[in-house]
Amino acid sequence: MSFLKRLFGFGSSEAADSKAQAEPVSSEHKGFIILATPFAEAGQFQTCGLIRKEIAGEMKEHKFIRADRFATMDDAVNITLIKARQIIDEQGDNLFR
Repeated sequence: MSFLKRLFGFGSSEAADSKAQAEPVSSEHKGFIILATPFAEAGQFQTCGLIRKEIAGEMKEHKFIRADRFATMDDAVNITLIKARQIIDEQGDNLFR
């Protein structure tokens, strides 16, 4: 029965569980630091990240989580970085107000 649950996405996969604590992937965009921090959820990896920037000597941080889920950690990291760049392009420094 557990094989069928995993086959149809209802059980936790061993691959997702083993990579659940992967190191954050860091990137830079327009002076902002992006940390992709996807996490395992229901056998997949959910889009999650941090956007940081030093403003007036103080490190500001914005955490975001999206409903998007992916089969691999690499896919989740790539989409997290894309989403973070989109947020930065749309909001800029207003993100921290």
